[in-house]
Parts: sequence; structure tokens; C-alpha cells
Amino acid sequence: MKKLLLTAAAVFALTTVTAQTEKGSLLIETNIANQMVGTTSFSLQSYDGETAYSLGVDGGYFIMDDLAIKVGLGYASNSFTDSNTFSYRLGAKYYLMGNIPLTLDYTGASVKDAIENPSWVGIGAGYAIFLGSNVSLEPGLRYNVTMNDKFSTENLFQLNIGFALHF
Repeated sequence: MKKLLLTAAAVFALTTVTAQTEKGSLLIETNIANQMVGTTSFSLQSYDGETAYSLGVDGGYFIMDDLAIKVGLGYASNSFTDSNTFSYRLGAKYYLMGNIPLTLDYTGASVKDAIENPSWVGIGAGYAIFLGSNVSLEPGLRYNVTMNDKFSTENLFQLNIGFALHF
């Protein structure tokens, strides 16, 4: 009986409902992360009367089962540095085994009054927890490689929690 339960649990963990990530499906997502890079996420920081926030969303279309092409837009305002940033993202997301999202994308940003604007190539991985037929929670880790050494010479790690709607 114990072996049967362990086998059932393993099969359940490795199988997913594929309707969420099948060809022709749509994906709308955002995440909660820091705004250290041009971002299409939600964030809020406030300290000593100064506030920084970001708002953003990504959308995608599954061109084949488990593979979506994505675009994203975001806006950030930072009273600490008196700057506003418009961000954009273009990339792909692949769901390995149906529930391990792997991402590769380019993120750029236009910063108010900046001489140079930042851009990054990012790779990420996480785990999709499907909370129903249309919603997933996706904690993940992302590594951003700077593409503009004049703006930043540092590559950045991000830990984020994503939320996705699947149609």
C-alpha cells in the first residue's frame, strides 16, 4: 500500500493538466520582484517619505505545446532618485514537464533623463503550481546579464513570485 501511494504521488507530481500550456492558449502574468532592473513586475518600497514602485504585466501566446512567445510592458517611478522608467520585454517561456517554467528574454528600459538606458538578457527557472484550470503561482529565480556596461557593470539575480492566468 505504501508503494502504491508513493507511486501515485510521483505520477501526480510529474503530470499536469496540459490545457493551460497547449498550442493556441494565452498567458497573462506578472510577478512580485524588486525593481533593480527594467521590470514588468509589481513592487513597492517606501522609506523616510520617499517611495519607489513599479507596475507591469507580460502576455504570451503558446505557439506550440508548452512554448509561449511573450511581450511585456512596465512603468516604474522612484522618488529616491527622482526617476521614471518605462520597461519592455520580449522573450519565450517553456514549461518543461508541464510545470517547470524556463524563460529566456531581453528586457530594456527607458529611464527619464538618463544618458544611457539599461538592457539585460535574462534567464530564469521556477516551478508552476496550478491552482485550478486558469491560475498558476510560479516562484522562481532569474539571472540578468547586463547588455550596457555604461549603465551597469553588474549582472543581477532576482528571486520572484509570479502569478499567471491561462486561457
